Amino acid sequence: MTIFLLISGFVLLIVGAEALVRGASRIAATLGVKPLIIGLTIVSLGTSAPELAISIHSSLAGKAGIALGNIIGSNIFNVLFILGLSALVVPLTVSQQLIRLDVPFMIGISILTLLLGLDGNIGQLDGGILFTLAILYILFLIWQSRSENPLIEKEYEQQYSAEKLDHQPSWVRNISYVLAGLALLVLGSRWLVNSAVIIAEALGISELIIGLTIIALGTSLPEVATSIVAGIRGERDIAVGNVVGSNLFNLMAVLGLTGIVAPGGITITREVLEFDLPVMIAVAVACLPIFFTGHLIARWEGALFLGYYVVYSLYLFLAASRSQELPFFEHVMMWFVIPLTVITLGVGTYRALRAR
Repeated sequence: MTIFLLISGFVLLIVGAEALVRGASRIAATLGVKPLIIGLTIVSLGTSAPELAISIHSSLAGKAGIALGNIIGSNIFNVLFILGLSALVVPLTVSQQLIRLDVPFMIGISILTLLLGLDGNIGQLDGGILFTLAILYILFLIWQSRSENPLIEKEYEQQYSAEKLDHQPSWVRNISYVLAGLALLVLGSRWLVNSAVIIAEALGISELIIGLTIIALGTSLPEVATSIVAGIRGERDIAVGNVVGSNLFNLMAVLGLTGIVAPGGITITREVLEFDLPVMIAVAVACLPIFFTGHLIARWEGALFLGYYVVYSLYLFLAASRSQELPFFEHVMMWFVIPLTVITLGVGTYRALRAR
């Protein structure tokens, strides 16, 4: 029954997020909102809706480990797994704005999250800062969209125009989509959190590990579908921008709102400060040289991302099981894999700079 509720919770979250995005997008299109703005704001926020539902519900239920693990794990999964898999399917082209603005901003917000958590808690003030940044970022995207590249506007027009979304828009139907989506998100998050807690207790592992792995994977499924389908269709900015935008909203909107509503805030353990948050920052930083070299995520770079996600998951498994192989694994990572990756990315960046 627990496994059934876990899977059912994932299904409800995905269906709820899809219904919420569909209804909100159609309402916005009917009101004359530009397709580019719909894609940059409503869709990116909508794909983060499962993370928001899980994080708020688990925090209110006193399960801060699941809330925090879900956010951090989703950001790591989005870059390493989703971009890695998407690039393996088809190499992804990266726009100038992502390199010059969005990725550096993602790195900055990731570092800010670590700094806010140094006192061991993301409280109401910290959450308010992050959520304010989310509002300012949305306003900036709307302002920036006025001078966007026509090619990019065309991509979003094909995906999110009023005609594409619905030939016969109905206010009652679209509002019903939004309300049904919210209801499914609430119910799905309840089932998922309760079953995840039972599984963690049965396996003898922390709620944080469950949040970083199983729940992070499940709540990121909307991003998986959106990015892979967009990549296959050749919609380059939607494929990569969806991941970067989702990561930004996860930290600013999801973590910010969760910090505001959670009684006593979200506890940040020493383990999170010393490992999980630095890994999230390192993953964000790794995007910059990979995106910069040729403005392309090549297949070998996608394979590198996927390989690192496998390594990260293996580390979590060894740590959770208190394996005797963990020290050897850490030494191999520290003295061989990470230096080799840094050298490879450094050489690629140097060649790109010389080519310019």
